[in-house]
Amino acid sequence: MPLTVKDQVNVLYDLLSEHSEECCGSVSECQQIQRLVRSILTKKELQDENVLRSLPAIYDYGKAGEDSSDLSSHITSNQSQLEEWVTSIGNVKY
Repeated sequence: MPLTVKDQVNVLYDLLSEHSEECCGSVSECQQIQRLVRSILTKKELQDENVLRSLPAIYDYGKAGEDSSDLSSHITSNQSQLEEWVTSIGNVKY
């Protein structure tokens, strides 16, 4: 059974929250962030403009994390952005 956009947004929220709160993550999580963003954008079902505007930057964050030689430093340097994204995604109404 495929994930709905709501499910995908929830998983994205969980991943970004974990990065924000624990200041650590994995390359596979960064890859998952990229896949989720691509899928959410492709389905065109999400109506929240704030989150939609943030998705390209979230994708770039995941890509940069995947390519980073020091993932913890990458996460730490994006801490304020992560907090903004988590807040924005947490406020999505369906």
